[in-house]
Parts: sequence; C-alpha cells; structure tokens
Amino acid sequence: MKQLLKRYWNVLRRPSVHLSFGFLVIGSFIAGIIFWGGFNTALEATNTEKFCTGCHEMRDNVFVELQNTIHFSNRSGVRATCPDCHVPHKWTDKIARKMQASKEVWGKIFGTIDTREKFEAHRLQLANNEWRRLKANNSLECRNCHQFESMDFTKQSKRAVDAHSTFLAGGEKTCIDCHKGIAHTLPDMAGVK
Repeated sequence: MKQLLKRYWNVLRRPSVHLSFGFLVIGSFIAGIIFWGGFNTALEATNTEKFCTGCHEMRDNVFVELQNTIHFSNRSGVRATCPDCHVPHKWTDKIARKMQASKEVWGKIFGTIDTREKFEAHRLQLANNEWRRLKANNSLECRNCHQFESMDFTKQSKRAVDAHSTFLAGGEKTCIDCHKGIAHTLPDMAGVK
C-alpha cells in the first residue's frame, strides 16, 4: 500500500515526467469543464426561492411578508422570487453578490436573527444594507423587470407619472428611493432621516 501511494505521489508531483503533454492538456481541459459545470450548478442551486426560504429566518419573516404583495400574486401571474430582487442577473455581479451574501451566513450560524424578536431588532440594519446596495447599483434588480422605456404613463397615476418622468428620466433618483417596503414590511423608521 505504501509503495502504491508513493508511486501516485510521484506522478502527481511531476506529472510531465510520467504523462504526455497532450494527456495533461486534455485532462486539464476536461477537469476544467467538470469544475465549471459543478460550480455553476451549485451557484444556480443557491439562486432559487426554495434555497432562500430553506432557513426559518427567511421563511418565517420576509417570505411571509412577500406573499401579501403584488410581486407574489397578481393579475398577470408573474412572480418575483427572492433572487429576482436580491441577486443581479449578470454573472460577474451575481458572483460579487454571492460573496457578499457569504458574510450573511454568519448571521445564520451564530443565531443573530434566529428569532422573530432578534430579526425585528436587526430589521432596520438589514433593510439599510439592501437599500444601500440597490441605490449603488441604480436599482439594477428592479430594472431587470421594470424598464423605464417600456412604462406606459397613460396607465399610471398622475403622481407616478410625475415621479417617474422627472426623477427616473433625469437620473436624480432610482427605484429604491421611493419604493422602500414594496415587498417587505418597513422597519421602524422613527429617528431615521
């Protein structure tokens, strides 16, 4: 057994001595495809509503709130899922968001928001983090579905037309500036500017 391990170690340590260059190139290419496929499969598996609501913190708090909004149930049957609003669609932005989200796993591990009371105590901080992110990327996730160029102002209220045609067209504001609490309950905003 020891001899066999030593032989394998020698092959791994200096593969070009034992294996042809062509075999190494083809083997590396195939290994790269397998890694890439596995990585993307895992990435997409974590990009589903089922995954997001797999922990009770999300299922019992924000997902319940989403179910009472137009983004969950509406006349057209189009439903926005957690990743639609919280994960960018572009691959590079998605990877960056997933890396940010990996820090949020610590909250799960250490029980920062594992009860309704703890969640409510952190709600403003969590909301501010998300609002800041959406403000920084010009509400990209909103714009994946709601495109300014496609808005029919004749079907909007006068107030909405005024706001959309002034602020969105001019780039002064972005969706999240006016639509906080569109899918989730607003935190206690007392004392917030």
